[in-house]
Amino acid sequence: MKPFLHKKSRTQQVCEHQGNLQPNTLGAKFRPWQQIFLSAIITGIMALSLFVAPAFATGVYEIPPLTPDTWVVDEGEVISRINEGKISSALADLAAKTGNQVRFVTVHRLDYGETAESFTKALFKQWFADEQAQANQVILMLDTVTNNSAIVAGEGVKSLLTDEIAASVANETLLVPLRDGDKYNQAFLDASDRLVAVLSGQEDPGPPQVKDDIQVEGTYMSAEESKEKRGNSTAWVVGLLIAATIIPMATYYIYLVFAPNSQ
Repeated sequence: MKPFLHKKSRTQQVCEHQGNLQPNTLGAKFRPWQQIFLSAIITGIMALSLFVAPAFATGVYEIPPLTPDTWVVDEGEVISRINEGKISSALADLAAKTGNQVRFVTVHRLDYGETAESFTKALFKQWFADEQAQANQVILMLDTVTNNSAIVAGEGVKSLLTDEIAASVANETLLVPLRDGDKYNQAFLDASDRLVAVLSGQEDPGPPQVKDDIQVEGTYMSAEESKEKRGNSTAWVVGLLIAATIIPMATYYIYLVFAPNSQ
């Protein structure tokens, strides 16, 4: 009588076959010089990506939840710690004396299709859910890439901070120092001083006086400067692409020259 032989299933056969494969089966498909060549290409692409990767945009959902002692959210990283402390102290004192609260927000690049105004309105609703919570609140926001600004105020402060004054704070008090050499710290210090005065019931100090020697149009590049800048950027990108191509080829050539002869 023949002994009973258990027939292995297809799954068991496949598993045993896979178990007999050597760990370097995949690597064995490539010769040493091919592995070096592929590694060099990958390295070149990774190095190139460091230069051409786009900056991350900021959406409302990325702004952290508001805490009672938060007065400045500097995601754009343009306000020094010393001045952030001064501004926070002034705004905290305003809130304690009047109940009117102001927050400054900076971001470095907005999401595609987002504007400074739409972002600020959305953040206002995110931080303050209903009209009662919004009543005595103010948010002044700046996008540090475009230097576009916006301000949103609750109904409870509009008897002091009228729409006209609010627009002047966002478009003049905040932006004049930026046109004069990107003076972000001065811009927010001036905005803080003016908002504190207005929301405390004092006379509006008004926007900063623009000096005659300040040329707003001077902050924009001429056509020649723009063309030169685009040319420099193009040269950098082309140079990096060439380097990413030549370096792997040179690595392969060196390997062929100095590698020991294989049988």
